[in-house]
Amino acid sequence: MSDIDPHSGFIAPSAGADTATAVAYLRTPLAIRVRAANVLEAGLLGELRHFTVDRSRVDVVADRVIAVTREAYPALRIPVHGRLGHFRAGKIDRVTPLIDAASGGHAAAEALSDRVLVRVLLDAGAGDAWRYREAATGQEINRSEGLAVASLRAFEAGLFSADGLLPLRVDAAALRNLDEGELGRAFQVTADNPLVGLAGRAALMRRLGEVIDGNPALFPGGRPSGMLQALKARGTQLRAADLLHELLVGLGEIWPGRTTLGGVNLGDVWYHGAAGGSGPSTGLMPFHKLSQWLAYSLFEPFELGGVHVVQPGALTGLPEYRNGGLLVDLGAIVPRYDGVTREVHQVGDEVVVEWRALTLALLDWVADAVRQKLEVSAEQLPLARILEGGTWAAGRQVARERRAGGGPPIRVESDGTVF
Repeated sequence: MSDIDPHSGFIAPSAGADTATAVAYLRTPLAIRVRAANVLEAGLLGELRHFTVDRSRVDVVADRVIAVTREAYPALRIPVHGRLGHFRAGKIDRVTPLIDAASGGHAAAEALSDRVLVRVLLDAGAGDAWRYREAATGQEINRSEGLAVASLRAFEAGLFSADGLLPLRVDAAALRNLDEGELGRAFQVTADNPLVGLAGRAALMRRLGEVIDGNPALFPGGRPSGMLQALKARGTQLRAADLLHELLVGLGEIWPGRTTLGGVNLGDVWYHGAAGGSGPSTGLMPFHKLSQWLAYSLFEPFELGGVHVVQPGALTGLPEYRNGGLLVDLGAIVPRYDGVTREVHQVGDEVVVEWRALTLALLDWVADAVRQKLEVSAEQLPLARILEGGTWAAGRQVARERRAGGGPPIRVESDGTVF
């Protein structure tokens, strides 16, 4: 058994000779799926403290996902669940002008890769009150789309570049010196327009700059997009699981105050007694939500840069509040007591870890049900497109129907680095 403190999540470096193997395993999509399935099994047996599972409601969830998907994509030509889509908020294409401004080709792929990496890491929930007003269009945009447009306009203004003559780039020097005030002004944050987790977002950007500087092999040139150059040198095909691995290893030290194993920062990994396992990683439930979202979001820029990401189905669903909220709102995940929805929880609380694990496992069930009803294969409709079509949009739609402001059914206090 590991030397685990369930409150801090810390595992002592003396956990044993198998520590490196355990760390490597926890960074795989297989570990995410296996550990989530363990929690789901406990839920089906009625052994969890905070939730029960009603498997009969999976069909109800699938029907709502199909309805939302058909409305947005009648021919089922669904993009991957990446963050470039949010740059097209309000049916305005902000991506093509960025590609044109970067002169297309590899330079455009680098600009998009830079842009996507910063965008995803700034993506944690904005809260119900925050809005961004886009000067060029007059649109007032909130939540994920607002964060996307705000970060895009900040990128175009050179906020993330240390070279005033080359604004359309992100470099380590600018990130290391980014302070909360600068980011707040770019995102139009005021006392009347608060953004959840602003300090955490700024700190995450500074740590990103330090990590990029410290890893020139993966980030040549001191830019996030250096990863495209580094990975392309290995070949023009890249497995999705390998892309995730590179992100988890390369960016692991940016995450604040997280579980460690043998001195290694594990990132979005938390303790739950039902997660199972053996040896040093016993009870650890990996999610890697933002890292997986980043992997999905890099598919399109990498393709533009000549690197084709294959086996995308290896990655998992995303355990965030839209997908998880959909499953709670439609009755597939059922809270055991009122405090689950009444109280505000911390990210590492057992109730939140349990909710996220059940979400991950049930998203695979929902995806299977969607494919069966549409009579398509996993190759024709991979999870990455069901998420976009899909579960995320359906979660937002149902939340708006049920709650003023469209917030999730379970509230989590975010530091700007997880949700």
